Amino acid sequence: MERGQHFYGVAGDIGTTKMAIYLLDLTTGDLVTKSGVMNPQIAYGEDVVSRISYANQGLSYRLRLQNELIETINVEVRRLCEGMGIIAEQIADFVMVGNTAMHHIVMKLPVRQLGEAPHVPAVNQAMRVPAREIGLQSAPGAVVYTPPNIAGYVGGDHVAMLLTAELLEAQGIALAMDIGTNTEISLLKDGRITCCSCASGPTFEGAHIHAGMCAVPGAIERAVYLDGEWRFSTIDGQQPVGICGSGILDVVASLKASSQIDVAGRFTDQAVNLVDHPKGGAIILVPGAHSGAGKDILVTRQDIREIQLAKAAIRAGVEALLRSTSTREDEIDHFIIAGAFGTYLHIESALQIGMLPRLAPERYTQIGNAAGVGAQEILLSTASRAAAETVLKNMSYLELTTDPRFRDLYVDSIAFD
Repeated sequence: MERGQHFYGVAGDIGTTKMAIYLLDLTTGDLVTKSGVMNPQIAYGEDVVSRISYANQGLSYRLRLQNELIETINVEVRRLCEGMGIIAEQIADFVMVGNTAMHHIVMKLPVRQLGEAPHVPAVNQAMRVPAREIGLQSAPGAVVYTPPNIAGYVGGDHVAMLLTAELLEAQGIALAMDIGTNTEISLLKDGRITCCSCASGPTFEGAHIHAGMCAVPGAIERAVYLDGEWRFSTIDGQQPVGICGSGILDVVASLKASSQIDVAGRFTDQAVNLVDHPKGGAIILVPGAHSGAGKDILVTRQDIREIQLAKAAIRAGVEALLRSTSTREDEIDHFIIAGAFGTYLHIESALQIGMLPRLAPERYTQIGNAAGVGAQEILLSTASRAAAETVLKNMSYLELTTDPRFRDLYVDSIAFD
């Protein structure tokens, strides 16, 4: 059958910061092509709370967020289609997954209640709406399907990830974590899943870091302090121009391991190449003479602080789940890490700074962008859609914003233990 006679589907993983778009052949089930693009809503706030606040200024503000997002998806899908000799009228089906705020904005639902306790979604169940009704360019009659939302800050993207991770089929006690601007965590014990969401922020995507950048060519993605010098690798082996999330995590872990910072994250008298900086001092990671940016690549005390706050949110979320289910961390048999950042995360670095429980390395599994994989499965399989819609029956949600113990857990997790 010629490509022009096929119908195609689009699976979208709508992240707060980045979006992944997948184009699939509905006849063969093959992935035709894919791409990643920044979420244009970032201009209105880096996190979902900021987006909700913006949307709450009035209907026109909420629709502006929706229009810009849909237009970006349309442009990207059109670009992918043109590259493969496909037209929009061949797009017959869509699946969109994202956190609850992204879901509500895409589907033109109110978001005010998401920003107010008890943070209740307007819709929990799966939705099916005509694609053209929300502005997506497609074949006549094309439908958008979204899996169910779990809670105000845990959406269908986490459901998709759980399907890919096969968490319900895991033996023993298992924990699955999807690291992003919001990090969702689920713990399986005795056939039941308890989940929560913590605001880890965009630091692991390079935001709020002095020389931070996305994971693009020239970004330092691996780093270690060894034999008195910094050794690093960059994406595509290009000259370093900045540092992405996995790189800054490695740097902070090495600073701690080499006693160049203390447990509070402050530079010690053993810090190498320490220079004055308004952000509390800095080390020169790469001198300007060896930098593709033409200037020194620095890591500042504030950068270290950003990592502390992000790792504290994640570790506190894990600890809150363990406490609520009367589970010890050494009882975790399987620890699954998902998300784009989770793909490149160096487990040893995360253990070094106390972001993750100190389990044996073989208990950790990194599965990449599992939400995107799950979205593709849901696009192609009615059985996967049915499985997604039954997840809620086996799940309970722990709301950290109203948990009186969470703040103490968070504060206790800031130090590098």
